Amino acid sequence: MRNRVLKVENLHYEYGNGKAALDGVNIEIYEGEKIAVVGSNGSGKSTFFLNINGVYALTDGKITYREMPVTKKNLNELRKHIGIVFQDADNQIIASTVRAEISFGPMNLRLPKEEVLERVKEAITYMNLTGFEDRPPHYLSGGEKKRVSIADIVAMKPDIMIFDEPTASLDPLNAMMLEEVLYKLCGEDKTMLISTHDVDFAYRWAERVLVFCNGKIIADGTPLEIFSNSEVMKQANLKRPAMLDVYEMLVENKILPDAQAYPKRPRDLRAILENKDAISGNFCLKYINMEA
Repeated sequence: MRNRVLKVENLHYEYGNGKAALDGVNIEIYEGEKIAVVGSNGSGKSTFFLNINGVYALTDGKITYREMPVTKKNLNELRKHIGIVFQDADNQIIASTVRAEISFGPMNLRLPKEEVLERVKEAITYMNLTGFEDRPPHYLSGGEKKRVSIADIVAMKPDIMIFDEPTASLDPLNAMMLEEVLYKLCGEDKTMLISTHDVDFAYRWAERVLVFCNGKIIADGTPLEIFSNSEVMKQANLKRPAMLDVYEMLVENKILPDAQAYPKRPRDLRAILENKDAISGNFCLKYINMEA
């Protein structure tokens, strides 16, 4: 049974102009969960992230981290355990070299010098940044900057890792590389929350999906439950994942029985099609891009 790491109760947040950005958010998050946070621009996703990692001070409500109620006095404790990777890496990077940038977080944790050096070395290796140590991060490519910003958080070893639109502005190759890093982090049982407009990614990666709309969570469930709910999709201005549509089309046309497990990736669908004795020939296989 997973332990609860974060509990948010009746969370409200208003900007300085009085505009409500969060309106009574309630959520419990557990160890090792992979959570996709979806919703249109302005729905409250980023504001929610900045509240739960202590960048913003909530207007009203309660946040509990591992049974510890979060207050102004222990806010730094929350920041130690919940790391965030911002959408724009330039907003996160502040140091003159990659090594100094990755060192910044562990040094602020007041760790011994030897441990800081070890964590930086581990993070550089983990994010495949060997050889970049002395380079100015602001002159790196978009994909390289993103890897540095993730290494920042990896070096701090938080319980919860938050990614705000991690693939924004990345080309397809770097987006694919980033996704591989996310799967690697999942293998280490990290609790991860990722906001994204990419419903195909959310469908294949997440085990739980939160849907934000007008500062509220209007749906919370498995990817299949969420993306099969047409009312939720319409209310949140979301589209259905392509793989979900393709699979249901094959079922409707009696190419596959509806008893099959829903595939999340092209390779999953390929396996179903290739192993299905009832398929008359393999005429549909040639229409599917079979990337692993």
